[in-house]
Amino acid sequence: MSIPTVKAKLLEGRKGLIVGIANDRSIAWGCARAFRALGAELAVTYLNEKAKPHVEPLARELDVPIFLPLDIAVPGQIEAVFERIADTWGELDFLVHSIAYSPRDTLGGRVTDAPREGFLTTMEISCWSFIRMAQLAEPLMKNGGTLFTMTYYGSQVVVENYNIMGVAKAALESAVRYMAAELGPKGIRVHAISPGALATRAASGIPEFDALLEKTKLKAPAHELVDVDDVGMATAFLAHDAARLITGQVLYVDGGYHIVD
Repeated sequence: MSIPTVKAKLLEGRKGLIVGIANDRSIAWGCARAFRALGAELAVTYLNEKAKPHVEPLARELDVPIFLPLDIAVPGQIEAVFERIADTWGELDFLVHSIAYSPRDTLGGRVTDAPREGFLTTMEISCWSFIRMAQLAEPLMKNGGTLFTMTYYGSQVVVENYNIMGVAKAALESAVRYMAAELGPKGIRVHAISPGALATRAASGIPEFDALLEKTKLKAPAHELVDVDDVGMATAFLAHDAARLITGQVLYVDGGYHIVD
């Protein structure tokens, strides 16, 4: 799929932060393209100086006014991003959190054997970072808004080789529900988007991922894999006022894979 030509700028005037673009195959990139196509103005982050050359041309394509580094492991960088948004825009309408990480030795081993440090790192980057960003976004969402994070089917059932990341995503989905309940009175909606398996740089760290892609394509009722633009357009819809009473959901964008035994 590619982003369709959109005549009506349904999100014109909205401002949002996109976290997690690594390259043009990133889920965050599909989201950024969709939001921009619908007229939203974007702030974009990149992981570090090594990643910057891969993300900067994409940020230019989106004509972003805010482009900053954001590495969860670097103290103060999350806060610096939100301070810049506050200084530049003074408000925020949506946030897309599309980052997850687990050390290779932790991700590749049994959950039962997860080392303490590896477990804590996995949870900090894959789950806590969304909670922290929601806390910082809340005062900027003066007229309500929408918070998005990315999850996967392995949070609900055991997916071979997904291992400790399944535990982290289960915690993340629970956080979505609790934050949706807490922030709902302020008009802030919270969602987890659950794409089907798709080839991203992050997914390349999962052992035997190619086999998982093939299994997904065969099993899904649609018999095709989703791409980042499919995910992006579905996410952007939920940021529109037409979805103002939808919150706390895990939205599967997977061709129906999750409904088939």
